[in-house]
Amino acid sequence: MHPGVRVGGWSWVWRPWVVLVTLVLAVATFLVFCVSIAVGDFTIELPAVFRTLIGQGERVDEFVIMDLRMPRALVGLVVGLALGISGALTQSIARNALASPDVLGITFGASATAVFVVTASGGAAVSSAIGLPAAALTGGLLTALLVYFLAWRRGIDGFRLILIGVSVSAAMQAVTTWLLALADIRDVARAQAWLVGSLDSRSWNEVWTTLWVTAALVLVVVVVSFQLRPMHFGDDVAAGLGVRYGAVRAVLLLCAVLLAGVAVSAAGPVPFVALVAPQIAMRLVRSPVPPLLASGVFGALLLIGSDLIARVVLPNDLPVGIVTAIIGGPFLVYLLVRANVKRAA
Repeated sequence: MHPGVRVGGWSWVWRPWVVLVTLVLAVATFLVFCVSIAVGDFTIELPAVFRTLIGQGERVDEFVIMDLRMPRALVGLVVGLALGISGALTQSIARNALASPDVLGITFGASATAVFVVTASGGAAVSSAIGLPAAALTGGLLTALLVYFLAWRRGIDGFRLILIGVSVSAAMQAVTTWLLALADIRDVARAQAWLVGSLDSRSWNEVWTTLWVTAALVLVVVVVSFQLRPMHFGDDVAAGLGVRYGAVRAVLLLCAVLLAGVAVSAAGPVPFVALVAPQIAMRLVRSPVPPLLASGVFGALLLIGSDLIARVVLPNDLPVGIVTAIIGGPFLVYLLVRANVKRAA
C-alpha cells in the first residue's frame, strides 16, 4: 500500500519505485545530453563540458558548446519531452497502446500543412520564426479535430479512434506527396530535409520558442492530470467521483495535440518517439497506464540518444528520424502482435 501525500488542496499517492525510476532516467538523460554536446569534429572532455555548463570553461569550449552544439541538444531534449508526454496523454485518453500522434495522423497533418507553407512561400517560411511553427500547430490541431469528429459515436472508442487515425494519416501522407510533386525542386529539397525529422542547424530562437510553449503546455497538463487517473476506471466511475471527464479529456487532448505540433514545428515529424516512450516508461515504472513525467523524460533520452547515434555511430551524419524509425518500427510490430494475441485469448 502506497502512502498518500497532501499539500493544501492537492493530494497524490507516493510511489517510491516510480520516483526512483524517473530520477534514474533523468540522470541518464543528463549524461547523454552532456556526451552529445561533447562529441563531434572537435571533441571536448566531459569535465570540460561540466565546467562550461557552470560558466567556468575555456573560451573555445564555451563557443563550441554554447553557440554550436547546445541549441541542437536542447531542441532534442524539449522535443523528446513534448513527444513523450503527448504520446502518454493520447494513449491514456484512448486507452490504447497504439494511440500516438504518429498513428492518429496528428504529426502527418502538421507535416502536410508545413510542407504546403514551405512550397507555397518558396522556402521563406523555413527562415521565419513564426510561419513554420504556426503552420505545423494549425495543421496538427485541425487534423486532431477531424479525427475526433470522425471517431465520435456517443463517446470515443479506442479501436475506432486508431482506425480513423490510420486512415487520416494515409490521406495526409498522400496530400504531402502531392504537394511535393507539384513544387519547385528547390522547395522539395527544403521540405524533404525537414520531413525526415532532423535536429541539424537549430538556433537559440528555436530553442526559446519551443521551450516556452512546451513549458506552458506541460504546466497545464500537470494541473489537469490529477483528474486523469479516475478516468482510467471508466467514465461512470469518474463522474461518480466528481470528475468532469468530458472537459478534462478535451483539455488534455488539446494539450497533447499542441505538444505534438510544437515538436513537429521544431524538429519535423520525428517518428515513433511518442509511441515508444510511454510504453517503455510504463514497463519500467510497473504502471498499468503510461506515466506522464517518466514518459516525457524517456522521450527526451530516446531522442537525444538517437541523435547521438545518428551523428557519431552512423555514417554521413544521418537525420535523427531515421534512427527513431529503426527503433520504433520493430516496437510497433511487437505492440500489434501483442494486441492480436490478447484479442485471440
